[in-house]
Amino acid sequence: MTDRTQQGTVRLTVAQAVVTYLSRQYSVADGRRRRLIPAALGIFGHGNVAGLGQALDQLSDQLPFVQGRNEQALVHIATAYAKATKRHSTLAVTASIGPGALNMVTGAGLATVNRLPVLLLPGDTYATRHQGPVLQQLQHPIEADASVNDAFRPVSRFFDRITRPEQLLTALPAAMRALTDVDTGAVVLSLPQDIQSHAYDYPVAFFAEHDWAIRRPAPDADEVAVVARMLAEAEKPLIIAGGGVVYSGATEELEALADTAGIPVSETFAGKGAIQRRAWWQLGGIGLEGTPAVNVLAREADFVLTVGSRLTDFATASHSIFENPGVRFASINVSVRDADRLGATGIVADAKRALAALTEVVRANGTTTSASWQDKVRTLDEQWQEQRTAALDPDTPFDFASLADDSDVVRDTEAALTQGQLIGLLQEHARSGDTIIAAAGGPPGDLQKVWDATEGRFAHLEFGFSCMGYELPAAIGVRFAEPDPSKRVLSLLGDGTFLMAPTELVTAAQERLPITIVIPENHGYQVIHRLQMGRNGREFGNEFRYRDGSLEIGSGKPARLEGDYLQVDLVKVAEGLGARALRATTADEVRAALAETRDHNGPVVLVVPVIPHADLPGAGVWWDVAPAEVSEQELVAQLRDEYEEGLASQRWYG
Repeated sequence: MTDRTQQGTVRLTVAQAVVTYLSRQYSVADGRRRRLIPAALGIFGHGNVAGLGQALDQLSDQLPFVQGRNEQALVHIATAYAKATKRHSTLAVTASIGPGALNMVTGAGLATVNRLPVLLLPGDTYATRHQGPVLQQLQHPIEADASVNDAFRPVSRFFDRITRPEQLLTALPAAMRALTDVDTGAVVLSLPQDIQSHAYDYPVAFFAEHDWAIRRPAPDADEVAVVARMLAEAEKPLIIAGGGVVYSGATEELEALADTAGIPVSETFAGKGAIQRRAWWQLGGIGLEGTPAVNVLAREADFVLTVGSRLTDFATASHSIFENPGVRFASINVSVRDADRLGATGIVADAKRALAALTEVVRANGTTTSASWQDKVRTLDEQWQEQRTAALDPDTPFDFASLADDSDVVRDTEAALTQGQLIGLLQEHARSGDTIIAAAGGPPGDLQKVWDATEGRFAHLEFGFSCMGYELPAAIGVRFAEPDPSKRVLSLLGDGTFLMAPTELVTAAQERLPITIVIPENHGYQVIHRLQMGRNGREFGNEFRYRDGSLEIGSGKPARLEGDYLQVDLVKVAEGLGARALRATTADEVRAALAETRDHNGPVVLVVPVIPHADLPGAGVWWDVAPAEVSEQELVAQLRDEYEEGLASQRWYG
């Protein structure tokens, strides 16, 4: 590196300039200044080792580097870190060209769908083209400048390809703006392999420390007044709290509104834990994996206020849950595109500021709900709490004798607990400051329905993308954001997800990170099995079973996956990847394992057999997943008729 400060420039390679610049960027929110990108993660290949690899080595004191095992998982680590820091900070991820870069596309989609910032630095094929075609280069027949990295464009909030060193002067600030914007997501700077090593005389001032304010857009007083008037006119109002409440740090303001006006509050997956204070109006999840109590109230509600949510089909039961013919909607959201969901009257503003302003008007107007509405909320929630307590009770053996003759609950495994009872044990063990993580399959839905995320027992549920493989690396990201080992970071993930992507256990072991992975072993993709049974009426390809014969491809003699359950030793798999691994079958064994490993200085994996197909109580709502319209199977035709009855419950709200 040649310092030319006399001329006001410094000569750096593109990679050195990127690393130096990133090390001097800060976010500022609510008076707190922190590193916007405090570390980088990556896997090196020929497309980034000589460029970014050299720069990260030379400047490792400025931007620490974490070595990973799978590029998609590294993006998940960075995204979970951003979620845990409430979008005030994120991590950079680098990968080589071709498959290394493309492995990050899924992670980019997850980050963008969930409005979470992450900076991706994939290598790209040569910009100079002297050598072409080069290893792993896509040769498009009519677009000579096309690269596999163009796959990032539709799943990114911002994309740029750097083909000249001086382009960094505009590209890097634009990337930082996108990372700190209220409507953020994946930010991708595609870096051709040769350009990473090219040098340029950059202005010294370009590398000065820079603060990026994370803005809190103020609410418009007229918009607040309109929503306050709608609320005053409502007899049965309901609030839906989304992830925007959490990211904005608007918990106290939401609690104040609910308390002042007597409005029950439900939560989406991303909004789980938006309410931290236990009160009669704190109800939990809504929609397909919500509580039956909340969903009854949603059917009757004549006014629904959504705060910081996109309202996906899980929350709205595919637009079938709000049955009151006179229901009206309002929404608080920083994004104008999300503020008008269901034809809502919008307050386009930061959740914290908008809720405070709305509460002030509501308090001044003396708006409150009727005793009859509040009594109904209490009654329904009390009934649900009795069901919940019974479903989570780990010390009462599962009652096989009460099952109907046609039940598909599996009786002949070694499992003694249901997944709900395992969650009950985790709830019993959880302390204030602990975080539980889930993302795909049955665990996030079950946690949405029954987990008590109040009083500092945080729930980190990724269900915007419902991405298998997120949970384990997410635990690493959350642990990076919360280094205090007394606050347990625990991921609940099915055996299907674990077998898909267990390798970041090696990263956790390498970094000596205290994270806990709990695997309810139920022998398959059982939440999809449940859906399949409800739409097709028979199991196919979702359980982990041996084939009942030999597979002779092309012979016309199909052998099905209908043998015994696969025998896979998940404890040995986890041990082989560097974790401390245990197997626990009974409630007392689970309690002992959780207590024994709480202070372990490294990754822990706890495998717990659970009874297949023994589910929590249903939410009592419909979901638009269509059975085949034409089938030779009689049961499918019957299920199609039932589905079409459900279609009649869908509504258009505007």
